Amino acid sequence: MRDGGRDSAILPGMPGSALKRQSIAIVGAGNLANALARSLHKAGYPIDLIISRAPAASLRRARRLARQVGASAVSGRRAKIQAQVVWFCVPDGAIASAAKSLLEAADWKNKVALHSSGALNSDELNVLRGRDAAVASVHPLMTFVRGARPPLANVPFALEGDRKAVRTARSIVRDLRGVAFNIGKQQKGAYHAWGMFLSPLLTALLAASENVAAAAGVGGKTARQRMLPILRQTLTNYARLGAAGAFSGPIARGDADTVKKHLKALREDRGAQEIYIALAQAALRALPAKNRAALRKILKA
Repeated sequence: MRDGGRDSAILPGMPGSALKRQSIAIVGAGNLANALARSLHKAGYPIDLIISRAPAASLRRARRLARQVGASAVSGRRAKIQAQVVWFCVPDGAIASAAKSLLEAADWKNKVALHSSGALNSDELNVLRGRDAAVASVHPLMTFVRGARPPLANVPFALEGDRKAVRTARSIVRDLRGVAFNIGKQQKGAYHAWGMFLSPLLTALLAASENVAAAAGVGGKTARQRMLPILRQTLTNYARLGAAGAFSGPIARGDADTVKKHLKALREDRGAQEIYIALAQAALRALPAKNRAALRKILKA
């Protein structure tokens, strides 16, 4: 079968059982858009358009991505959208304005419009809902940074929105070999905070850890290399045993004297000391520990 001049039939070995994938237009050409477009293309979805902002740098990124997935690149003001699904991969603050700017780019009736904000719900696309599009928020619980192309297989996707749009999104996620789950509108803030703990704040903790390593005489790339074995084993333990089973060290043992020594060693790095105290107090609240009263006293002092 042909769609817009491209073969959209399922190829041997491709996931899913449908004879034809819905065509997709992607708004944005950043890190998420790149990972998503490539994964969709690999799963057999025809990518019709990569829609970008008008500045030359934005269009260059869009054209580069479009070449990789067999699509066309166009600025929003010139877009004529024929695709059945339009997926907004733009910053949170730009979703509503991007949707508004594309109002006249398509007949939105019977189309599905998705956005991938973790914090915002489907109401950001209300302007398209008002034109009879079915809308949803579809957020992959994954980190996307320049220079990395994470696969979307096994990645959880939080879905929320209109029934038709959620049904479409669930089918797409299944074809990407991801794991779809429903979330309520009022849960999006807590959901995104959860994701913040899992990657950005964890990265901030690792950055602080590098500073402490430098104070111990181990700096830069060497510190990162020496941290990796314990980090990997901690994640392995957590996956197999849960947080309580993976917890170790002086707080678990109730070794108050060692915690005192840590705090003394961190006096010159108040930022690291504050992080240590906050996490140690969290551990005392949530994880198995001995000698809690003495440890709380030391941390409070």
